[in-house]
Amino acid sequence: MRLMRVGPVGRERPVLYVDGRHFDLSPLTADIDGEFLAGDGVRRVREATDLPEIDVTGQRVGAPIARPGVVLCVGQNYAAHAAESGAAPPTDPIIFYKAPNTVIGPYDEVLIPRGSTKTDWEVELAVVIGRTARYLASPADALGHIAGYVLSNDVSERDFQLAVSGGQWSKGKSCETFQPLGPWLVTADEIGDPQALRLRSWVNGEPRQDSSTKDMIFDVAYLIWHLSQYTVLDPGDVINTGTPQGVALSGRFPYLAVGDVMEVEIDGLGRQRNTLRDA
Repeated sequence: MRLMRVGPVGRERPVLYVDGRHFDLSPLTADIDGEFLAGDGVRRVREATDLPEIDVTGQRVGAPIARPGVVLCVGQNYAAHAAESGAAPPTDPIIFYKAPNTVIGPYDEVLIPRGSTKTDWEVELAVVIGRTARYLASPADALGHIAGYVLSNDVSERDFQLAVSGGQWSKGKSCETFQPLGPWLVTADEIGDPQALRLRSWVNGEPRQDSSTKDMIFDVAYLIWHLSQYTVLDPGDVINTGTPQGVALSGRFPYLAVGDVMEVEIDGLGRQRNTLRDA
Protein backbone atom coordinates (compact mmCIF):
# COMPACT_ATOMS: atom_id res chain seq x y z
CA MET A 1 0.00 0.00 0.00
CA ARG A 2 0.95 3.61 -0.51
CA LEU A 3 -0.10 6.08 2.14
CA MET A 4 0.13 9.84 1.73
CA ARG A 5 -1.03 13.12 3.25
CA VAL A 6 -2.61 15.81 1.10
CA GLY A 7 -3.52 19.41 1.89
CA PRO A 8 -2.16 22.67 3.31
CA VAL A 9 0.60 22.64 5.91
CA GLY A 10 -0.86 21.59 9.24
CA ARG A 11 -4.18 20.50 7.72
CA GLU A 12 -3.14 17.47 5.68
CA ARG A 13 -5.67 14.71 5.05
CA PRO A 14 -4.65 11.02 5.22
CA VAL A 15 -5.01 9.34 1.84
CA LEU A 16 -4.59 5.86 0.35
CA TYR A 17 -3.12 5.81 -3.16
CA VAL A 18 -3.94 2.77 -5.34
CA ASP A 19 -3.27 2.51 -9.07
CA GLY A 20 -3.67 6.23 -9.73
CA ARG A 21 -6.77 6.55 -7.52
CA HIS A 22 -6.97 8.29 -4.15
CA PHE A 23 -9.14 7.32 -1.19
CA ASP A 24 -9.89 9.34 1.92
CA LEU A 25 -8.65 7.66 5.12
CA SER A 26 -10.33 10.16 7.43
CA PRO A 27 -13.03 7.62 8.41
CA LEU A 28 -10.23 5.46 9.86
CA THR A 29 -7.75 7.96 11.27
CA ALA A 30 -7.17 11.66 11.76
CA ASP A 31 -3.62 11.38 10.44
CA ILE A 32 -0.80 9.06 9.43
CA ASP A 33 1.38 9.25 12.51
CA GLY A 34 2.87 7.17 15.30
CA GLU A 35 -0.49 6.63 16.96
CA PHE A 36 -1.98 5.33 13.71
CA LEU A 37 0.92 2.92 13.17
CA ALA A 38 0.98 1.73 16.79
CA GLY A 39 -2.77 1.06 16.58
CA ASP A 40 -2.32 -1.45 13.73
CA GLY A 41 -3.38 1.19 11.25
CA VAL A 42 -1.82 -0.48 8.24
CA ARG A 43 -3.90 -3.61 8.80
CA ARG A 44 -7.06 -1.55 9.31
CA VAL A 45 -6.52 0.26 6.02
CA ARG A 46 -5.88 -3.02 4.23
CA GLU A 47 -9.14 -4.46 5.55
CA ALA A 48 -11.22 -1.34 4.96
CA THR A 49 -14.05 -1.34 2.45
CA ASP A 50 -16.02 1.50 0.86
CA LEU A 51 -13.43 4.20 1.49
CA PRO A 52 -14.60 7.36 -0.33
CA GLU A 53 -12.65 8.15 -3.48
CA ILE A 54 -11.41 11.73 -3.71
CA ASP A 55 -9.82 14.01 -6.30
CA VAL A 56 -6.53 15.50 -5.09
CA THR A 57 -5.71 17.34 -8.32
CA GLY A 58 -3.92 20.60 -7.62
CA GLN A 59 -3.59 19.98 -3.90
CA ARG A 60 -0.29 20.14 -2.01
CA VAL A 61 1.30 16.79 -1.12
CA GLY A 62 2.66 16.75 2.41
CA ALA A 63 5.20 14.44 4.02
CA PRO A 64 3.57 10.98 4.25
CA ILE A 65 4.20 10.71 8.00
CA ALA A 66 3.09 13.43 10.37
CA ARG A 67 5.82 15.04 12.46
CA PRO A 68 7.89 12.09 13.76
CA GLY A 69 9.15 11.84 17.30
CA VAL A 70 12.69 11.62 15.99
CA VAL A 71 14.61 11.66 12.72
CA LEU A 72 17.69 9.48 13.16
CA CYS A 73 20.34 9.51 10.45
CA VAL A 74 23.24 7.28 9.45
CA GLY A 75 26.38 8.94 8.12
CA GLN A 76 28.82 7.62 5.53
CA ASN A 77 26.94 4.36 5.05
CA TYR A 78 28.16 3.93 1.47
CA ALA A 79 31.90 3.34 1.07
CA ALA A 80 32.23 5.56 -2.01
CA HIS A 81 30.49 8.44 -0.23
CA ALA A 82 32.80 8.05 2.77
CA ALA A 83 35.76 8.20 0.38
CA GLU A 84 34.53 11.37 -1.37
CA SER A 85 34.07 12.89 2.10
CA GLY A 86 37.73 12.15 2.84
CA ALA A 87 37.02 9.44 5.41
CA ALA A 88 37.62 5.73 5.72
CA PRO A 89 34.49 3.54 5.77
CA PRO A 90 33.15 3.41 9.34
CA THR A 91 33.51 0.23 11.38
CA ASP A 92 30.39 1.12 13.40
CA PRO A 93 27.36 3.13 12.25
CA ILE A 94 27.76 6.90 12.55
CA ILE A 95 24.55 8.31 14.01
CA PHE A 96 23.24 11.86 14.16
CA TYR A 97 19.89 13.55 14.65
CA LYS A 98 17.82 15.94 12.56
CA ALA A 99 15.19 18.13 14.19
CA PRO A 100 11.70 16.71 13.46
CA ASN A 101 10.49 20.20 12.46
CA THR A 102 12.72 20.00 9.37
CA VAL A 103 10.22 17.61 7.73
CA ILE A 104 8.43 19.01 4.66
CA GLY A 105 6.59 17.65 1.65
CA PRO A 106 8.18 16.21 -1.49
CA TYR A 107 7.50 19.30 -3.63
CA ASP A 108 7.80 22.07 -1.02
CA GLU A 109 10.43 24.77 -1.32
CA VAL A 110 13.75 24.20 0.48
CA LEU A 111 15.26 27.28 2.11
CA ILE A 112 18.99 28.01 1.87
CA PRO A 113 19.94 29.19 5.39
CA ARG A 114 21.24 32.66 6.13
CA GLY A 115 25.01 32.69 5.70
CA SER A 116 25.06 29.38 3.84
CA THR A 117 27.57 28.78 1.06
CA LYS A 118 27.55 24.97 1.05
CA THR A 119 23.99 23.64 0.94
CA ASP A 120 24.04 20.07 -0.39
CA TRP A 121 21.65 17.28 -1.45
CA GLU A 122 21.56 13.62 -0.33
CA VAL A 123 19.11 11.07 -1.73
CA GLU A 124 18.36 8.43 0.91
CA LEU A 125 16.16 5.47 1.69
CA ALA A 126 14.27 6.26 4.89
CA VAL A 127 12.64 3.70 7.15
CA VAL A 128 9.47 4.39 9.16
CA ILE A 129 9.13 2.37 12.36
CA GLY A 130 5.81 0.56 12.86
CA ARG A 131 6.39 -1.30 16.13
CA THR A 132 8.46 -0.29 19.14
CA ALA A 133 12.01 -1.61 18.78
CA ARG A 134 13.92 -1.98 22.04
CA TYR A 135 16.95 -4.24 22.58
CA LEU A 136 16.18 -6.42 19.58
CA ALA A 137 17.87 -9.81 19.83
CA SER A 138 19.31 -9.81 16.30
CA PRO A 139 19.05 -8.10 12.90
CA ALA A 140 16.70 -10.91 11.88
CA ASP A 141 14.10 -9.44 14.26
CA ALA A 142 14.35 -5.94 12.81
CA LEU A 143 12.33 -6.08 9.59
CA GLY A 144 9.15 -6.97 11.48
CA HIS A 145 9.33 -3.57 13.19
CA ILE A 146 9.17 -1.60 9.93
CA ALA A 147 5.92 0.03 8.84
CA GLY A 148 7.33 1.00 5.47
CA TYR A 149 9.81 3.00 3.47
CA VAL A 150 9.88 6.56 2.20
CA LEU A 151 12.01 8.60 -0.19
CA SER A 152 14.16 11.11 1.68
CA ASN A 153 16.49 13.99 0.85
CA ASP A 154 18.87 14.61 3.77
CA VAL A 155 19.63 18.22 2.82
CA SER A 156 22.82 19.44 4.53
CA GLU A 157 24.85 22.61 5.04
CA ARG A 158 28.47 21.43 4.99
CA ASP A 159 30.09 24.39 6.74
CA PHE A 160 27.51 24.21 9.52
CA GLN A 161 28.04 20.43 9.65
CA LEU A 162 31.84 20.36 9.61
CA ALA A 163 33.56 23.73 10.01
CA VAL A 164 31.53 25.18 12.90
CA SER A 165 29.97 22.00 14.24
CA GLY A 166 31.92 21.57 17.44
CA GLY A 167 32.26 17.91 16.47
CA GLN A 168 28.54 17.14 16.03
CA TRP A 169 26.82 17.06 12.64
CA SER A 170 23.28 18.03 13.59
CA LYS A 171 23.89 21.79 13.29
CA GLY A 172 24.35 21.34 9.54
CA LYS A 173 21.37 19.01 9.22
CA SER A 174 18.62 20.71 11.20
CA CYS A 175 18.00 23.93 9.27
CA GLU A 176 14.35 24.58 8.44
CA THR A 177 12.96 22.61 5.46
CA PHE A 178 16.04 20.35 5.35
CA GLN A 179 14.04 17.08 5.37
CA PRO A 180 11.77 16.54 2.35
CA LEU A 181 9.92 13.22 2.62
CA GLY A 182 7.55 11.42 0.26
CA PRO A 183 5.45 11.41 -1.76
CA TRP A 184 4.36 8.08 -0.23
CA LEU A 185 4.91 5.86 2.74
CA VAL A 186 5.12 2.50 0.97
CA THR A 187 4.40 -0.50 3.16
CA ALA A 188 7.18 -3.01 3.63
CA ASP A 189 5.36 -5.83 1.83
CA GLU A 190 5.27 -3.82 -1.39
CA ILE A 191 9.00 -3.02 -1.38
CA GLY A 192 10.31 -6.52 -0.72
CA ASP A 193 14.11 -6.39 -0.45
CA PRO A 194 15.21 -2.94 0.77
CA GLN A 195 18.78 -3.75 -0.31
CA ALA A 196 17.91 -3.90 -4.00
CA LEU A 197 16.68 -0.38 -4.76
CA ARG A 198 18.18 2.06 -7.24
CA LEU A 199 18.49 5.63 -5.92
CA ARG A 200 19.30 8.72 -7.97
CA SER A 201 19.49 12.50 -7.75
CA TRP A 202 19.63 15.44 -10.17
CA VAL A 203 20.26 19.18 -9.89
CA ASN A 204 18.70 21.35 -12.60
CA GLY A 205 18.16 18.19 -14.62
CA GLU A 206 21.81 17.13 -14.50
CA PRO A 207 22.60 13.70 -12.96
CA ARG A 208 24.37 13.67 -9.61
CA GLN A 209 23.90 10.36 -7.76
CA ASP A 210 23.14 6.93 -9.21
CA SER A 211 23.65 3.91 -6.97
CA SER A 212 21.91 1.02 -5.24
CA THR A 213 21.02 0.28 -1.64
CA LYS A 214 22.90 -3.00 -2.04
CA ASP A 215 26.06 -0.90 -1.61
CA MET A 216 25.21 0.07 1.97
CA ILE A 217 27.92 -0.80 4.50
CA PHE A 218 25.31 -1.53 7.18
CA ASP A 219 22.02 -2.82 5.81
CA VAL A 220 18.56 -1.78 7.00
CA ALA A 221 18.02 -4.74 9.32
CA TYR A 222 21.42 -4.27 10.97
CA LEU A 223 20.83 -0.55 11.47
CA ILE A 224 17.51 -1.04 13.24
CA TRP A 225 18.93 -3.77 15.44
CA HIS A 226 22.00 -1.66 16.22
CA LEU A 227 19.99 1.46 17.06
CA SER A 228 17.66 -0.53 19.31
CA GLN A 229 20.63 -1.34 21.55
CA TYR A 230 21.11 2.38 22.30
CA THR A 231 17.70 4.03 21.98
CA VAL A 232 14.04 3.05 21.82
CA LEU A 233 12.56 3.34 18.35
CA ASP A 234 8.87 4.25 18.49
CA PRO A 235 6.15 3.94 15.85
CA GLY A 236 6.38 6.87 13.45
CA ASP A 237 10.10 7.45 13.98
CA VAL A 238 12.10 8.00 10.78
CA ILE A 239 15.58 6.61 10.05
CA ASN A 240 17.65 7.97 7.15
CA THR A 241 19.97 5.15 6.08
CA GLY A 242 22.73 7.11 4.32
CA THR A 243 23.52 8.49 0.88
CA PRO A 244 25.76 7.26 -1.96
CA GLN A 245 28.51 9.18 -3.73
CA GLY A 246 27.78 12.18 -5.94
CA VAL A 247 27.14 15.07 -3.57
CA ALA A 248 28.63 18.57 -3.76
CA LEU A 249 30.91 17.80 -0.81
CA SER A 250 32.93 15.68 -3.24
CA GLY A 251 34.20 18.82 -4.96
CA ARG A 252 32.94 17.56 -8.33
CA PHE A 253 29.77 19.68 -8.34
CA PRO A 254 28.81 23.18 -7.21
CA TYR A 255 26.77 23.63 -4.07
CA LEU A 256 23.13 24.62 -4.33
CA ALA A 257 22.05 28.19 -5.09
CA VAL A 258 18.76 30.07 -5.04
CA GLY A 259 16.62 28.96 -7.98
CA ASP A 260 18.24 25.54 -8.32
CA VAL A 261 15.95 22.51 -8.53
CA MET A 262 16.79 19.28 -6.70
CA GLU A 263 15.19 16.00 -7.72
CA VAL A 264 15.63 12.64 -6.01
CA GLU A 265 14.14 9.24 -6.80
CA ILE A 266 14.15 5.66 -5.48
CA ASP A 267 12.62 2.64 -7.20
CA GLY A 268 9.05 2.17 -6.01
CA LEU A 269 9.10 5.18 -3.69
CA GLY A 270 8.46 7.96 -6.17
CA ARG A 271 10.25 11.17 -7.01
CA GLN A 272 10.68 14.54 -5.32
CA ARG A 273 11.22 17.97 -6.83
CA ASN A 274 12.24 20.87 -4.61
CA THR A 275 13.17 24.39 -5.65
CA LEU A 276 15.74 26.30 -3.57
CA ARG A 277 14.79 29.66 -2.10
CA ASP A 278 16.53 32.12 0.24
CA ALA A 279 15.57 31.86 3.91
